Amino acid sequence: MHAIQVTQYGGPEVLELSEVPTPEPGPGQVRIKVAATSVNFADIQGRKAPYHTSAPPPFIPGLEATGTIDALGPGVSGFEVGQRVAALADGGSYAEYVLARTIGVYAVPDSVESNQAAVFPSVGTTAYNLLTLAARIQPGETVLIHAAAGGVGSTAVQLARVLGAARIIGTVGSTAKADLIRSLGADVAINYRDENVPEHVMQITDGVGADVILDAVGKDTFDGSLASLALHGRLVIYGQSSGPPPAFEFGPLFSQNKAVIGYSTGGHRRSRPEVLRPAGLAVLNLLAAGRWKPVIDRVLPLERAGDAQHLVETRATMGKVILEV
Repeated sequence: MHAIQVTQYGGPEVLELSEVPTPEPGPGQVRIKVAATSVNFADIQGRKAPYHTSAPPPFIPGLEATGTIDALGPGVSGFEVGQRVAALADGGSYAEYVLARTIGVYAVPDSVESNQAAVFPSVGTTAYNLLTLAARIQPGETVLIHAAAGGVGSTAVQLARVLGAARIIGTVGSTAKADLIRSLGADVAINYRDENVPEHVMQITDGVGADVILDAVGKDTFDGSLASLALHGRLVIYGQSSGPPPAFEFGPLFSQNKAVIGYSTGGHRRSRPEVLRPAGLAVLNLLAAGRWKPVIDRVLPLERAGDAQHLVETRATMGKVILEV
């Protein structure tokens, strides 16, 4: 089969279209003939350096895909060959075929387009669990979402509204991205290039701050996130695209009943995959009902995976980039 391989750690140029053996499903696995896969920031991290979600080179990147079941492994029940599905895989979705454990495989209704189905197993599940499992969002709360025009961010804006947030604030880096997140339901868009984010958050909230903050940026935003956090607030760190967050004083956390929480879908996928399935089913139902619409920036052929990752890495996109196989 054809697949994109990371041949060595480095820039997008290390992604190569290769001919590799078609994998055979093992016990509890299905093989999926891939129609589309999406580009996640974890794919980029794993391409650049050793990363907890990726094998060492050479490896096939990719965590979520949609297509049809092509083969069943021993002991698989509840699925059939030819069935339309989407899956959160253990890697390898930048390929014509990918293996997935059935706990991460979801039947896709005909009403859901393939490119949208390629997004929910990782991005949708992550955004939903950030708000519910990690942050324990309550109706009426204020939510601050950094990188709000990205794949997870644009999904979290929509899901925060579904889950009852009273005020949704997003940080973005351009006017176009600000317009996008407002169209998705954000009440306020803050351009971090031009504005002081904590000061603006405090102004908007009359000095109270945000009850829930979702932060995948890390180093560049962490101090500002702490400064923007309300009493009893929850700051959820789920990435560090700008580098690791700095050290901080613990005292104000317990004296003000605040929490800093780490979340990783990849971590759950490896050790507690059962935690992900309810979220996957919830966002798939929202997708099918039209209550959440993934933002898809563009669709590129598989062989342009390097271009796709470069666009995401340089923040030149809004929402998701899809690779069609």
